[in-house]
Amino acid sequence: MSSIRRRTLGIVLLVVALCMLAIGVTSYRDAAHEVEELFDARLAQQARLLEGLVRAPLPEARREALLASLDGALRRDAPGTDDGHRYEGKVAFQAWRGERLLLRSAGAPTAPFTERRTGYGDETLKGHKWRVFALGDGDLRVLVGERGDVRGELVRGIALRTLVPDLLGLPALGALLWWAIGWGLRPLSRLAAQIEARDPHRLKPLPDDPLPRELATIVGALNGLLARIRALRSREKRFIADAAHELRTPLTVLDLHAQNALATEDPADRREALTLLRDGLARATRLVGQLLTLARLDPEQEGAPDQRIDLLREVRESLAELMPLATDHGQSLHLEADDADWTLTTEPGAVTTLIKNLVGNAIRHSPAGSRIDVALTAQARALMLQVDDSGPGIPEASRQQALARFHRGGSGAGAGLGLSIVDRLVQRHGGRLTLGDAPGGGLRVRVWLPRA
Repeated sequence: MSSIRRRTLGIVLLVVALCMLAIGVTSYRDAAHEVEELFDARLAQQARLLEGLVRAPLPEARREALLASLDGALRRDAPGTDDGHRYEGKVAFQAWRGERLLLRSAGAPTAPFTERRTGYGDETLKGHKWRVFALGDGDLRVLVGERGDVRGELVRGIALRTLVPDLLGLPALGALLWWAIGWGLRPLSRLAAQIEARDPHRLKPLPDDPLPRELATIVGALNGLLARIRALRSREKRFIADAAHELRTPLTVLDLHAQNALATEDPADRREALTLLRDGLARATRLVGQLLTLARLDPEQEGAPDQRIDLLREVRESLAELMPLATDHGQSLHLEADDADWTLTTEPGAVTTLIKNLVGNAIRHSPAGSRIDVALTAQARALMLQVDDSGPGIPEASRQQALARFHRGGSGAGAGLGLSIVDRLVQRHGGRLTLGDAPGGGLRVRVWLPRA
C-alpha cells in the first residue's frame, strides 16, 4: 500500500527537478549565447586596437621598433611561462600587410588564420576549432582568433555554478517537504488513530472538531455511513423482535395441538388435533416465507441483476398457481389486459411475489362465491397492475398504517406482512402503490412499475 506522504513528496520533488532541469537548460542556452556575443565583441575590440597601433602615424624606424616591441610582448604568453593567464595561449593575433606578416602572437601560426577579408568565421587549425575575426582595410589585414574550448569551458562553468547549488539543495528541500507534508497530514493521522481505537460496537458519530475542509468531508461521509448502519441495526433488531413475537404464538399453538394429539385416546379427537396442527404448520410456513421475503427486500440488500420480462405472461402464470386456492374458497379469478407491449425490467421473481401477496390477500379476505379482478394497463413510461376484491376493504384513515409490518386488519387476518412486502418491492423498483375502494366495496390496490 503506497503512502500519501511518499507519493506527494515524490510528485513534488519530480516537479521541482523537472522545473530545475528546464531552467538549467534555458540558462545554459542563454549563457552560451551571451558568452558568444561577449567574446565576439572582445575579438572585434582587440582587432581594432591592434589595427590602431599598426596604423599609428610614426616614422618607419619607430614603427618597426613598436611592432618589434608588440611582437616581443605577445610572444611572452608562450606555454611554459608562469605569469599571465592560462587562456592567453588560446588567443592569437596576426597583422598582415599584403603577403607580409607584420606581427603575431606566440600561439598564432605563420600562415593566415583565414582567407576572408572581414567579419567572423570558424576555422580549424591543428585539430582545434577557432573563432576568427578579420578586419581589413586596404592592404592591411588584422586577424584575431580564439580557440573554441575557451568559450565551452566558460559556459560549462556558468552552468555548473548555477545548477550545483540547486542539486545540493534538492535533498534539503526533500527533507523539508517530508516534514511539511507530515505536519499537514497530522490531522488525518489523528483521525485514523481515533477510528482504529474505536469500539466496533460504538456507532456514535465521530467528533466534528475544527478540521481541514477535506477531512471534514470525510468525517461527514463516515458519520453518514455510521448513521445508516445504526438505522440498519435498529431495523434488524426490530425485525427480529417482531418476528420472534409473531412466531411465538403459532409455535405455542402448534405445541398445544401436538400435546392434544398425543394425550387423546379418541381417534376423532386425534385426527382433529393433527388437522389443526397441519393448518398451523401451513400458517407458520407462510409466515416464515413472508419474513424471509421481507428480509430479502430490505433497502440495504442488493438484489439480483434485473431482467426483462413479459408482465402479462408472468401474471397469467402466477394466477394459474393461485387458481386452486381460489377454487377451494369458492372464488373466481379474472384477468383483463389489452393487446399492448408488456415488456418490463424487474428483479427476478418480483412480479410473482406481487401477485401472490396481492391476490393471496384478496382470496383470504373475500367471501366465498366472490370475484377477484386483476387488470393490467400499459402506459407510456409505466405499467399498472390493479387488484380488486370483495372483502371488507381498509378505511381511508388506516391505509397508510396498513403498509406497516405486522399490521392486521382484525381477528382472522394474516400476519400483516403481505402489503408491507408489496410496498417494499414497489419502492425497490421506483414504482408507486395506492390503496382505494373497489366498485364492489372491497379493496382496490394499484401498482405502477416503471418500464426501465
